[in-house]
Amino acid sequence: MRFQGAICCNLIDHQVTQAMQIIQRNNLPPFEVLKKMPIVEVAEQLVGMDAIELLPWLDGFSIAQQALIVAEFPIVRQLEFFQSVSRKRFAPIFEQMPSDSRADLFQHLTQQEQAELLPFLSKKVREDVIQLSNYPPETAGGIMSTDFATVQETMTCAEAIAKIRLDAPSKRTIYYVYVVNENQEMQGFITLKDLIMNESETLVSQAMHRKFAFAYVDEDREEVAKKIERYDLVALPVLNRQNQLVGIVTHDEALDVIRAEHTEDMERFMGIIQTNEEFDYLKTSAWEHFRRRVVWIVSLAAVGIISGIIIHRYENALEKLLILALYMPMVADTGGNAGSQAATVVVRALALGQISVRNWLIILWKEARISLLLAVCLGLLAYGKILFLSWETEIPAQYSLPVIAFMISLALALQVVTATIIGAGLPLLVKRFGGDPAVAASPAITTVVDITGLLIYFGTATLFFSL
Repeated sequence: MRFQGAICCNLIDHQVTQAMQIIQRNNLPPFEVLKKMPIVEVAEQLVGMDAIELLPWLDGFSIAQQALIVAEFPIVRQLEFFQSVSRKRFAPIFEQMPSDSRADLFQHLTQQEQAELLPFLSKKVREDVIQLSNYPPETAGGIMSTDFATVQETMTCAEAIAKIRLDAPSKRTIYYVYVVNENQEMQGFITLKDLIMNESETLVSQAMHRKFAFAYVDEDREEVAKKIERYDLVALPVLNRQNQLVGIVTHDEALDVIRAEHTEDMERFMGIIQTNEEFDYLKTSAWEHFRRRVVWIVSLAAVGIISGIIIHRYENALEKLLILALYMPMVADTGGNAGSQAATVVVRALALGQISVRNWLIILWKEARISLLLAVCLGLLAYGKILFLSWETEIPAQYSLPVIAFMISLALALQVVTATIIGAGLPLLVKRFGGDPAVAASPAITTVVDITGLLIYFGTATLFFSL
């Protein structure tokens, strides 16, 4: 007995030591402190742990809490966790996850992984996840949740409250209760406040709101997010074409959509190829990063050969006036900055719905006026800069520094005007032909502006000095 007791003590000491090592390695708070933290903060603490280390910590929480913690993980981390544990162990967690998170994870699994998981799920969850996974991820159906409450308008407020208790939907989405008829066609909605504040005998039909915002199941998810933002909603009902209620999109899902769209626009803006998969920067290989970036960079570098041809064409002019070569980068950089700035403003305004392609003339006229003011400021600054920096530069006798400075400043001013109009116009042109305006942004505009800038620069010099 004494020997067995010694073994037990050694095992316990080993487990405690192992737990302390995990805590120190992952910089975690003690488990008692962790259990008192909000779920989102718990997820932040545990997200970096290996599955083997993570499981003992998750076991200290209820299955419902484990599901919420895993749902807070990035999709890449969810997939890693799924692949590291048995399907039987993962199934209870999967069933308790919010329906939209469940469907999103299910769509990211391979067909083989889906087939392995489905037998461990209850019939209700299995049907729900298969139904939600059939919708394209870019639509309202792809991001909606089936976690909502419904009542009928013939019920009293007391009966409606009793039904809500019986259905027991997620607490996150209980604020709106949707009123449907026997065919699940949406008639309106009623809030919990309405149900509580009205008398128990009051009919739902007397207290409900019959005017409501909604989205169709095949509507673009970005438009759905805009509706939630526009009407300041906690959740937006999703209907099929028969006006039957099939799901809701919550405000937190709308935030995720907006964040994803902004990331997508930013990557397109910088010429990075899109993929359907989310990726972790540090865990993605250098080859994958290279593959996503190389196409645009190489393509634009090839187009940039035109710049070399232009410079080669004016090689004699550079030999006569070496000072022109000194300020070529200044003109090119200023034009690129002006074009990218205008493109950013226009792309953002398009994304927010503040402008449309129909306003193209107004937009270009506005940007032209802005560019003229910028051109005056930058032209004067360039003129003073050239006089200050180049007063000792050797210049052929037939030319004077003030005239050269004026020529370069004029070329820079013209470059700012044309670059701004190109920067504003290219996204509008791409949008007009059904493309994403962000694609025509930073790298493309910089290359186009560099070419036009060189033409303006040497064209102005030739006009002034007959080079």
